[in-house]
Amino acid sequence: MSNRSLFDEEPEARPESAGWSAAGAPLAERMRPRRLAEVLGQPAVAGPDTFLARAIERDQVPSLIFWGPPGSGKTTLARILAEETAARFVPFSAVTSGIKEVRTVMAEAQRRRSSARTLLFVDEIHRFNRAQQDAFLPYVESGAIVLLGATTENPSFALNAALLSRCRVLVLEPLPPEAVEALARCALADEDRGLGALQLALADDAVEPLVALADGDGRKALNLLEQAALDASAEAGGDLSVERWLRGEHLQRVAQRKMLLYDKSGEEHFNLISALHKSLRESDPQAAVYWLCRMLESGEDPLYLARRMLRFASEDVGLAEPRAMEMAVAAWESYRRLGSPEGELALVQLAVYLAMAPKSNAVYTAYKAAKALLAERPADPVPKVIRNAPTGLMKELGYGKGYVYAHDTEEGVGGLSCLPDALEGTRFYQPRDSGFERRLRERLEQLEASRQRARKGRP
Repeated sequence: MSNRSLFDEEPEARPESAGWSAAGAPLAERMRPRRLAEVLGQPAVAGPDTFLARAIERDQVPSLIFWGPPGSGKTTLARILAEETAARFVPFSAVTSGIKEVRTVMAEAQRRRSSARTLLFVDEIHRFNRAQQDAFLPYVESGAIVLLGATTENPSFALNAALLSRCRVLVLEPLPPEAVEALARCALADEDRGLGALQLALADDAVEPLVALADGDGRKALNLLEQAALDASAEAGGDLSVERWLRGEHLQRVAQRKMLLYDKSGEEHFNLISALHKSLRESDPQAAVYWLCRMLESGEDPLYLARRMLRFASEDVGLAEPRAMEMAVAAWESYRRLGSPEGELALVQLAVYLAMAPKSNAVYTAYKAAKALLAERPADPVPKVIRNAPTGLMKELGYGKGYVYAHDTEEGVGGLSCLPDALEGTRFYQPRDSGFERRLRERLEQLEASRQRARKGRP
């Protein structure tokens, strides 16, 4: 295995010298790991006996997709591969460049193929549409390039199937609290690349706010740490003979309002709304309040949440609690009248109510069963007994013959067969033994018994 990189002569294809950062670069760039062993918080991807470690050791890195949240190490891993394998490294951003530039780079990779492999790193590869992604296929298939893609979006949705099938997906997780803390302490101690010259120690009361504000993002953690360290150093003055601390108050002072990871059109949006729905379905009001508030604090449209809870009231609560839909509409209208932040309390109240309500999907199940049956068989004719007969001809044809007006009967049913003959006895709606539906089940049994008695009494 080679420990050096064969970089392109063009400046844009060559990372900076060791560490890829110049003096004066942000702390997050200066502290970027240079070897796989330095990567924190990703043991499943960057550990000593992982697929990636073995690929580097053999100098046989395949095309890879790094999928993970911001600040989890996607770009760092790509640069480590460039540093620790004998390959030409070409970084590329799908944000700032188009497919024309990609084709130029790949044509150059094809020309140099006999002398060096090319690692083409495409940051935010999901920004290319599926047609544009097809441009990579022939070069990946021929081996002219080893594609390293980085994305915050689920590759199953963001990349076309042909390209995805030719790459191995490595999943990176948000940095755990212990990794964020270790990263901060390392940066404060490092005198060459970090903040060691400031001679600051991380106070215990600074760990929790740093972890909370970073939210699993290593880059954000180091950016906050750098600003807070400068603040703490200025506050302490130039006397280095006394112990100097970076405390929680320094972090809180420099931090803006925490922005939670959220993308209204991305996977995290669907993950969070799924978490809310499943917490409501599980009748867990604590989790329901948490996920609802997390979406509200992240900037989700409150009316979207009102709409989704109205759907839940029908789909998952149903007739086990008939007032659920009324409550959902009332909460929606309350928010429309009050706006934020006052109206958000109505949505939280609705979430707690829905979580605590008895649940039944019997109506939803009945609807799906009827739709499935209609898709499987031809449309059956309406039974003549329940057809209207406004004309003499229709009466002669038997329309409405034998119809019994339910209100004129003692039990309130005429004993009619209202389903098509071929579907007689089919049960779509089957009430559950939950909440109000328990009473509906009893009522349904009574009605069916009354209908049977009425049929026996008919001539």
